[in-house]
Amino acid sequence: MTNVIRWDPFRDMMSLRRSMDRIFDEAITDSETWQPATWDLALDVIENEDEYLVRASLPGLNPDDLEITYINNALTIKGEVKEENEVKESRYHLRERRYGSFARSILLPSNVSAEKIDANYENGILTLKLPKAEEAKPKKISVKSSDVKMIDSTAADIKTKN
Repeated sequence: MTNVIRWDPFRDMMSLRRSMDRIFDEAITDSETWQPATWDLALDVIENEDEYLVRASLPGLNPDDLEITYINNALTIKGEVKEENEVKESRYHLRERRYGSFARSILLPSNVSAEKIDANYENGILTLKLPKAEEAKPKKISVKSSDVKMIDSTAADIKTKN
């Protein structure tokens, strides 16, 4: 006689989770060998009628370590967060702060007046103001109408003139 075991999907999911946790724990136990090489820079890009506004969070970064370029509608922000001196006798229990080089490029949908770009770094926030070029700004087109005067007449008026 065969025993029937009721299937419990939650038991299987918890078993899978424990296995995945074990894999990640083993891969990251030696925190000195695991270090991110590069990281992405999160941006906010806002467009209004006159300009693009780009904001990036870069806490603890020295503005001199930033390189910002604009070529052919592509804005590129590069930089490096330098690693703090660490003591070899110490051991990290948690290390989430990132360091190393980063770069982020975005393609803007219209031309920008490159000579008027303004960059400001305050309280860990990089703010770029990229004014749109005059040819990229929306133009208001006025519609002209030709006033053609309509002649009101009836068939009787036409017969009397002929």
